[in-house]
Amino acid sequence: MVVNSFIFLAFFVVVFVVYYAPWTSRSITRQNVWLLLTSYFFYGYVDWKTLPLLFCVTLIFFLLGRTIRNAIDKGNTTFSSKMTTVGVILGVGILLYFKYLNFFADSVALFLQSIGIVVSWSSLNIVLPIGVSFFTFKLVSYVIEVHREKISPSKGFLEFAVYISFFPTIMSGPIDRPGAFLPQIRTQHRFDFNLAMEGCQQILWGIFTKMVIADRLAAVTTTAWENPQGQIPFRLIYAAVLSPIQIYADFDGYSNMAIGIGKILGFKITKNFNHPLLARNVADYWRRWHISLTAWITDYVFMPLNIAFRNMGKMGIMLAVTINLVTIGMWHGANWKYALFGLYYSLLYIPLILSDDFGKNKKLKEGRWGLPKAVDFLKMISTYVLVAFGQILFFSPNLSSFGLYVARMFSWQDGFVSPFAGAGTIVWFWMALIIVLEWITRKREFPIQRMSGDYSYHHIRLIVFDLFLAVMITMFGGYGRPGFIYFQF
Repeated sequence: MVVNSFIFLAFFVVVFVVYYAPWTSRSITRQNVWLLLTSYFFYGYVDWKTLPLLFCVTLIFFLLGRTIRNAIDKGNTTFSSKMTTVGVILGVGILLYFKYLNFFADSVALFLQSIGIVVSWSSLNIVLPIGVSFFTFKLVSYVIEVHREKISPSKGFLEFAVYISFFPTIMSGPIDRPGAFLPQIRTQHRFDFNLAMEGCQQILWGIFTKMVIADRLAAVTTTAWENPQGQIPFRLIYAAVLSPIQIYADFDGYSNMAIGIGKILGFKITKNFNHPLLARNVADYWRRWHISLTAWITDYVFMPLNIAFRNMGKMGIMLAVTINLVTIGMWHGANWKYALFGLYYSLLYIPLILSDDFGKNKKLKEGRWGLPKAVDFLKMISTYVLVAFGQILFFSPNLSSFGLYVARMFSWQDGFVSPFAGAGTIVWFWMALIIVLEWITRKREFPIQRMSGDYSYHHIRLIVFDLFLAVMITMFGGYGRPGFIYFQF
């Protein structure tokens, strides 16, 4: 059940009507019970066999949180630390078992066979639960935050279960932190027309970027990833150039739909993207890309490592960044290409660390009509090229396919083909459109008073813009395309 499908629309109408019905909306408990039931139905609709896992790990971590807090209250910090360690190991263990066990077993078998030792084991038939990478991070952050005394443990299992299984975010995030989300579950939600309209606009923007931009670009890029040997070199370059826009439009599209659905239900969900296409270096890119994941890894992996390596100076920072980014890479899946993906970005960080630009987030310099000045524009282009090359590694099925892709891309025996040749012309239109709209939406994030002195004029512009999106979705939407890219993670 993907969020841009008609079946989801029917599902959400039922959720909405019952959630704000007088009998339900008068009680926080009733609203939360309804949210939990609908969230479990939504998750079970994909694969009901994984529902027991979701329920069991939710219950275990709920009890762990209470146990850790009771130990702190009694002054038994040693036991509290041990229980927190148990929680972290359990959360990581769930990921290792479901996501990486086959990968490690196959890797060991291949290594042993390469040195002449034949093994007889075969891959296990392990079903990967949808969203496991997302809800396990919620579980782990919960016990860590309770141990650090930044939050109080959930008062009841109901609110904690709603936090873990909240249906707009359980499939592909964003990864909400317990400190920001749990208080919202404890709040009675009344229908807010303005917030709901804002949510509908955000959903519309998400549908547009997914169906009109991402799905249209996927029709061009998919053949390049699947059969690089059968493509002329320019088509491979073409696909690489399109790939950052495709994956951004796809994932940001889902995030905006999830955030918009949350707003309609009265929830504020973590922002997941901050215009990464406008990044001026790779550090700036990762601050803007998949923010909830990057922030999670930074807080729980990078910061402890950075403290541990502080006596090593810049070398320690490089080591911490490398581990951080390889972890982010491997989070995406059990494939060595993801480890290399993280290593690739860590190498790009080295010049920034050596020049002390690693942690700086300099303000964008704008010229006439709000456009970036030449220096910043060139930085954006160079960063985009580096990201595009990294996406070749991300989209390639494996390392050997990546090698074939790159070798074929830089072989020119078939000559040069015009970038505007054939059916590819329309794709350049989509590229230009998303970049222009990306710049426009960056401006829309400012308060209304800063947009225009005429409040009515501002609303007219929003209505016209939303009508434009609706027409584009109707005319050019990629109906019947596969689900979202990040559903596989």
